[in-house]
Amino acid sequence: MQYLDRTREGARLEGYTVAMSKVAIVLGTRPEAVKLAPVILGFRNCPHLHTRVILTGQHREMLYQTLAWFGIEADADLQIMTPRQSLADITCRALVGLEAVLTDERPDLVLVQGDTTTTFAAALAAFYQKIALGHVEAGLRTGVADDPYPEEMNRRLTSRLAALHFAPTMRAAENLKREGILDHVYLTGNTVIDALHTIASRKPECPVAGLDWEKSRVMLVTAHRRENWGQPLENIAHALIDILEAHPDTALVLPLHKNPTVREPLQGILGAHPRAFLDEPFDYPQLVGALQRSTLVLTDSGGLQEEAPAFGKPVLVLRETTERPEAIEAGVALKVGTDRTAIARAAHALLTDDALYGQMARAVNPFGDGHATGRILRSTLAFLGLPSD
Repeated sequence: MQYLDRTREGARLEGYTVAMSKVAIVLGTRPEAVKLAPVILGFRNCPHLHTRVILTGQHREMLYQTLAWFGIEADADLQIMTPRQSLADITCRALVGLEAVLTDERPDLVLVQGDTTTTFAAALAAFYQKIALGHVEAGLRTGVADDPYPEEMNRRLTSRLAALHFAPTMRAAENLKREGILDHVYLTGNTVIDALHTIASRKPECPVAGLDWEKSRVMLVTAHRRENWGQPLENIAHALIDILEAHPDTALVLPLHKNPTVREPLQGILGAHPRAFLDEPFDYPQLVGALQRSTLVLTDSGGLQEEAPAFGKPVLVLRETTERPEAIEAGVALKVGTDRTAIARAAHALLTDDALYGQMARAVNPFGDGHATGRILRSTLAFLGLPSD
C-alpha cells in the first residue's frame, strides 16, 4: 500500500525551521486512555510532531475522567455512544465520523492502541484514506478467533492494516512474525507501566464507604468481558461468595462496569453480602490506590494482568483464554477460568499458603520498565523521517 505524501513545510521556532508531521491519536475507551496518555504527552512535547487527539466516545464519563487525570484535552469527539449500542453501531458510527475528521485533519500518521472496536474502526478509516497507521500494543493473540470477542479479531485485522507495530513483549513480536509481519516491528514494553508509574508517584487514595483497608485482606475484583456474560459471570459471583464465607478476614471490592448486563447479576448475587463492596467504576488513580492496598486481584481485564504484578499482587485470571501468557509463564498470574470451584480453590491456596503467595508476589513483571513511550516516539520519528533530538 502507498501512503499519501503529506510532508509538512515545517514550523518556525525561535528563528529556525523545524520539520514537522501531524499525528492523529484515536481512542474511545478508558483502557485506551490509560495506555495512550503517556504517548500523547510524549508526542505533544516533541517539537517535530503536531499531535491531535480524537475521541470516538465509545465510552464517555470514564474516558474524559481518565484523560483529565493526565492533564489531556481532546481536539475532537465523535460522541458515538448510545445506550445498549451494538458492535455494528459502534463500528459504523466511528467509521463515518472518523472519515470526516481525517479528511479535515489530513494527518501523516494515525495512532491507535490495543483491540477495541474503536481501534479497528480507526485502522479501517486510515486505510481508506491511505494514511499510515501505528498500532500500540500490537501482536497480542489468544489463537482463538472469537475469544475474546470481538477483541481477538479486532487486533488481528488492525495488524493487517498497520504500518508500524509497537509490540509490548517479545512474544507479541514473535506472534507478528509468525503471521508474516516483519517490517517496522518494534519491541517497546507496555505503555501501561509508564502510566502506572506516573500515577503511583502521586500516592493516590481509594476510599470505599464502609471498608477499612487495614482490617481486612482485600480482594480487588473486576469482571465485565463479553465472553463472560451470563452463566460464567454468575459462576464468578458465586465463587466470590464462597471465598468470603471460607475466609472471614477477607473483603472484596468490585467496581461495577456501567453495562447493565454486567451490573445486574453481580448486584443480585453479591449485593447483600456485608463484606462485598460494590462501587461505581474507579477513576484510574483510585484503581492504582486499590491495587497498592489489595492482597489479591481477580480479573478478566487485560490491563490488570499487566498492572497488578508491578505492585507484587498475585492475579487470578477469570478467563478461559488470555492474550497475555507472559503473566502465566512469569508466575505473576494463574488462569483459573470461570468455573466456580476452580476460582475458589485457587483463591484459597493463595490466602492460606504463604510460600505460594510470596513466590507469585516476588516474580518479575514481564510487561516493561516504564520507558515504552520513548521507544514508540523514537520509532515514529524515524518512520516519518524526522530527527529524534
